[in-house]
Amino acid sequence: MSDRKAPALWNREIVSRAAIESFVKLDPRLMIRNPVMFVVEVTSVLVMFTLLRDTLAHRMALAGFEFQIALWLWFTVLFANFAEAMAEGRGKAQADNLRKTRTETQAKLIIEGGQTKLVPAAQLRRGDVVMVAANDVIPGDGEIIEGIAAVNEAAITGESAPVIRESGGDRSGVTGGTTVISDWIKVKITANPGETFLDRMIALVEGAQRQKTPNEIALSILLSGLTIVFLLVVVTLYPFGLYGGTRLALPVLVALLVCLIPTTIGGLLSAIGIAGMDRLVQHNVLAMSGRSVEAAGDVDTLLLDKTGTITLGNRMAAEFIPVQGVDKRELAEAAQLASLADETPEGRSIVVLAKREYNLRGRELGEVGATFIPFSAQTRMSGVDIGGRRIRKGAADQIIRFVQENRGTPPTDLQAIVERIARSGGTPLVVADESKALGVIYLKDMVKEGIRERFERLRAMGLRTVMITGDNPLTAAAIAKESGVDDFLAEATPETKLRLIREEQNQGKLVAMIGDGTNDAPALAQADVGIAMNAGTQAAREAGNMIDLDSNPTKVMEVVEIGKQLLMTRGALTTFSIANDVAKYFAIIPALFIVEYPQLQRLNVMHLATPQSAILSAVIFNALIIVALIPLALRGVRYRPVGAAAILTRNLFIYGVGGVIIPFIFIKAIDIIITALHLA
Repeated sequence: MSDRKAPALWNREIVSRAAIESFVKLDPRLMIRNPVMFVVEVTSVLVMFTLLRDTLAHRMALAGFEFQIALWLWFTVLFANFAEAMAEGRGKAQADNLRKTRTETQAKLIIEGGQTKLVPAAQLRRGDVVMVAANDVIPGDGEIIEGIAAVNEAAITGESAPVIRESGGDRSGVTGGTTVISDWIKVKITANPGETFLDRMIALVEGAQRQKTPNEIALSILLSGLTIVFLLVVVTLYPFGLYGGTRLALPVLVALLVCLIPTTIGGLLSAIGIAGMDRLVQHNVLAMSGRSVEAAGDVDTLLLDKTGTITLGNRMAAEFIPVQGVDKRELAEAAQLASLADETPEGRSIVVLAKREYNLRGRELGEVGATFIPFSAQTRMSGVDIGGRRIRKGAADQIIRFVQENRGTPPTDLQAIVERIARSGGTPLVVADESKALGVIYLKDMVKEGIRERFERLRAMGLRTVMITGDNPLTAAAIAKESGVDDFLAEATPETKLRLIREEQNQGKLVAMIGDGTNDAPALAQADVGIAMNAGTQAAREAGNMIDLDSNPTKVMEVVEIGKQLLMTRGALTTFSIANDVAKYFAIIPALFIVEYPQLQRLNVMHLATPQSAILSAVIFNALIIVALIPLALRGVRYRPVGAAAILTRNLFIYGVGGVIIPFIFIKAIDIIITALHLA
């Protein structure tokens, strides 16, 4: 797997585009989607009117102060827009790379009589059938209805190694923009122009179809509520000041409002969500919505297919077990001879095991005058005829019958060996030399290296893992024990998968499912997070709400971590935003009323120079902190697989306590600079 390279955080092209977008997003129709920043924009306009009034009245000292307030208020809005545009810009840069995969492709449309006609790919419609030969670009998304070919999918996945696509089964789906590098295929187009997988990828990467998640909506409502509360408080301060003999200027009240409402998280909230989807794209995973990314962070149960996810997917020879009276080397040599022409992964593993354990050299069958007997579904065995010997390997019952047909008697311990291997989750492959049964090859479904450690890490995240397999319960139990999975579902069918997911969801749990076949589609659609393999069928890709372009099922761990990282980042910055309002409160409130109420001097713990410098320092800090937190919003808070209590404690200590202390330090520093420069 090779992750899609992410554009540099401060890439010049992305920054330039984001700077322009910051001004475009000042459109009130766009700003109103973010209530907190919309309030800041409206108040900025009000201060501009006040500035214009005082400038025309030649109150230049007051106008100078108002100009600085207005300037930093607009910076606050622009910096918030810049954060969102930066997150979108990273996605748009990747979308531009995807667009480069498009070419003016000519499709070989099959017409009546089996003839082909060259037409632009853009004219293809759902249901059309095209011929694609070696070196041709596949003109659109579709299903292979005839043929087999090697396809280069680097344009989509970034992987240079070709993959095999063929009609029937779970690897019949092809994607427009990929290239056939050998043989030929007939493809039935399954998407109209504008509806292709590549079109959806570009739209999703750009974030054009991103919708707010339920938690994000809830947080937006909370922020809007806090904004309304502080708006009422600030509005009531005006008559309160008149009652005390102080006329509070509009710019001062606006500065107080902007500093007290949660502008930090309000300005970064959208960027956090977009950046979460962008991080998935960097891992070659497409999320169909922000909702699925967020759900990944809250997943309780993870369903994984055994083959290709937990195991290597091919049974491998693990041991030669001879029957009584037969030398182990004799069994290994016969097994090797029977497998020399066997090109299956199992056959190659037998040859490798014989060479590794007994240094038996592989030989060409032509050298020894041998005739290879291929495996067939009817005989359920294969082998070789060599030098008058008839060596066979295959299913136990078929080999026993072969021995008996050649007037031999199966050894008494043969059945016991076969049963022991079956109980351990392996596959017994019996070897016989005509009338003599020699022993058993133990074929094992090899568990991937390091998979147990991965499951331990998932367990530390709070996830329960369930292995899904079509194997019998004995085999499933053995592999589940070896791999360290928490539970398993044996002899799984589409109905049982669906029932398991619903049972988990009825208990209030969020479920993630990985699949690639048509039979996985119902479960993928039901799961809260359905991760479909890009190499799988069209039905699976349509049913899932995430697509793994690399078709690497073990990548689910990164998906979960990114989901948790998104939630942690949002929580951390919300904590920081609310905490630093405390410091801004201590900066501004004493400055407003300290003349009329000297007792407030006790709250002036920062000993700021003047009321004007205190207000201006708080406004400047309020704007600059958004810029300082943009990298954190885009990269995300680093995730560690620890308990929720530990994460909460860490966030409260770092972002809660830090959110209170940091503003005190920097507001005081800004006040010193302002005073030294005589700006207030």
